[in-house]
Amino acid sequence: MYNPSMENDISEKMPLGQHLEDLRKVLLRAMLGLMVGVIAGAFFVKPVLDFFARPIGGVENLQVIEVTESMSVYMRVALLIGLIAALPWIFFQLFLFIGKGLKKSEKRGLLVAIPFATILFLAGGGFAFFVMLPASMKFFIGLLEVNTTLRLSSYFGFVVNLIFWIAISFELPLLVFVLTRVGVMKPGILTKGWRVALVAIAVLSAVITPTGDPVNMVIFMLPLFGLYLLSIGLSALAYKARRATQAGNPEVE
Repeated sequence: MYNPSMENDISEKMPLGQHLEDLRKVLLRAMLGLMVGVIAGAFFVKPVLDFFARPIGGVENLQVIEVTESMSVYMRVALLIGLIAALPWIFFQLFLFIGKGLKKSEKRGLLVAIPFATILFLAGGGFAFFVMLPASMKFFIGLLEVNTTLRLSSYFGFVVNLIFWIAISFELPLLVFVLTRVGVMKPGILTKGWRVALVAIAVLSAVITPTGDPVNMVIFMLPLFGLYLLSIGLSALAYKARRATQAGNPEVE
């Protein structure tokens, strides 16, 4: 007779070499998905460049100094577009790997998290572009009150890095939810450690924010601390759901 715990038993008995082989396959499929996304994204680089250049009045206000500068910017933006397009596929591959050691109820929760991971990444990117970027550009360009001519690679490298790292930081609530759902974390740890988290957020803000001035740090710290508070709430929900699962199935640890 089929026993729901058989999946976990098989996963636990699986040798390390098999786990590494499965991880290799997952990473390979994720990279192939990213490559497809980058190839598709290459056809949309020009309108995305025009969109990203709006805060400075358009691409025509940038200058190119090196011969390969335009190509490097083109590929960097194509990579960002490809990553965003391939995110659901990449998260699904991670789900396939992590889900082998989870119960069916935990797998369902993890599967539902995939679209939310993409939404949070896009929300973080939107916050970076519409809130952080204008404030940063105003600070940089107006710092010495001199005429500033921006380089193509400098500006778009700045924009892509800002969007990427802030979008990654917006994944925090979902990461905490998943870790709590699988039993790695408890909401009490987050509640008791809010002071440490606040200091860590301040340090992270100083590293990620491009200007380092207090105004931009606060602009980034406030939503990030809000995400931490949201993480506590989601962790509590996940912990409650896990306890309910344990009550219904004593075999769940």
